[in-house]
Amino acid sequence: MSKPIYTLEQVITPRQEQWWIDYPKEHYKAYPHWICPLDNDLREVFDPTRNELFADGEAVRWIARDGAGRIVGRIAAFYSRSKASIEEQPTGGCGFFESIDEQEVANLLFDAARDWLAARGMEAMDGPINFGQRSDWWGVLVDGFDYEPLYKNPYNPPYYQRLFEQYGFQNYFNQNSYIWTLGESEASERLKSRAERLYALGEGYRVEQIDLKHLEEAAEQFRTVYNKAWAMFTGVKPIEREEAQALLRQMKPIIDPRIIIFAYKHDEPIGFFVSIPDLNRIIGRFGGKFGIWQKVRLLWELKVRKSCDRIFGLIFGIAPEAQGKGVESAIMYKYQQFMESAANRYKSLEMAWIGDFNPVMNRMITTYVGASRHKMHTTYRYLFDREKEFKRCPRLGLKRKEN
Repeated sequence: MSKPIYTLEQVITPRQEQWWIDYPKEHYKAYPHWICPLDNDLREVFDPTRNELFADGEAVRWIARDGAGRIVGRIAAFYSRSKASIEEQPTGGCGFFESIDEQEVANLLFDAARDWLAARGMEAMDGPINFGQRSDWWGVLVDGFDYEPLYKNPYNPPYYQRLFEQYGFQNYFNQNSYIWTLGESEASERLKSRAERLYALGEGYRVEQIDLKHLEEAAEQFRTVYNKAWAMFTGVKPIEREEAQALLRQMKPIIDPRIIIFAYKHDEPIGFFVSIPDLNRIIGRFGGKFGIWQKVRLLWELKVRKSCDRIFGLIFGIAPEAQGKGVESAIMYKYQQFMESAANRYKSLEMAWIGDFNPVMNRMITTYVGASRHKMHTTYRYLFDREKEFKRCPRLGLKRKEN
C-alpha cells in the first residue's frame, strides 16, 4: 500500500477560512465533551481590524490535506514583536492546531509554522497558544478529558500531547484548572474560620457583590486592584481606565452580579474575584453560529430560563498589602453563602489557567479556597536551535530580558 501524500495550502480566501474554521466540527464528532466555539470568536483573532496585535505582528493559517483532498489538519502561526522581545530569544507562536493521529501530518504543520516564524526573525515558538489573551485557547489538554471545556478553553484528543512531544516541543509550563463545589467539608470550615478571623481584626474589612447600577465604579476598582496585584509581573501591562470601562461594558449582558465579588478595607478596594456564567453550557448548541437568533437564545437561557449551572472564574486578584490575611477566604466564603442560598442555581465553580509558575496562587486555591484540580493543559516551547539549552518558564516575579 502506498504511503499517503499530505499537502499544505495557505488560507487566503474566505472559502479557505471557512474550511479552516469548520474542520474541527467534523474532527470532533467522536468526542462528546468537545464544545464547538463560535465562528466569530475565531475570525476575530485573525482580523487586523479587531486584534490589536496586528499593529506590530503578523499571522498566517494553513490547512493540511491528504491525497484524496480531504482536510486532515490545520494550524496558525503568529508573532507580536513587542511580546517576542521580552523573551530570552525572540519567540512567536503556533496555535489552533488540529490533526488526525498521524505524526507526519503534525510535522508538516509544525514545520510550516517554524519556517514562517524563523523567516521573520523568531528563534522559538510556543504552542499551542492564542494570538491574543492568554486566557483564551492556550495549551494542550493533557489531563481531564472527561470534562467539558470552559468558554474559549481548549479541548483536544489525548494523542495531541504525543504529537507535540515527538516533534520536539518541551514543557514550558502547565496550566491547572480547579473545580469548587458546595458541600460540608474541612475546606468549607476553613473558609468560614479564616473569614471570621479577618473580620475580627476590626480593620474595616468587608466583601460585597457588585451593583450593576455602579458598573463604572466597579471597573475602576477592578483596575486599581489589578494594577497592584498583576501588573508588577514581567510581561503583564497595567490596565488603563478606558480599557477597564470597556471590558465591563462588554461583559454587562452576561454578568450575574451575585458572582462578582470585591473585598475592601476602609472602603478601599483590595481584592476581587470576577466570574461569569459559563457560556459553553449554552453556545455548544449553536454549531459555531452567532446570529440574531443565537444571541436572543443566549440571553433567554441566561436571564429567563437561567439554565446555566456552571460558573467560570475569570480572574482572582488580591492587592499585595492584603495578601496572606484571609481576604481570599472571605471572598470565597461569600461565594459559599450565595451557593447555599435558595436563589442559587449553580452547581460548581471552575477556575482555569493557574500556571505552575505561580505556586502561591496554586497553594492558595487548594488550601484556602478548597478547590481541587481536575484538568491540566501544557504550553510547549520549541527552540529552533536544537543545541540551545531549554529553560522552563520562570516563576512569577522573576525578571526576564528587558526591552
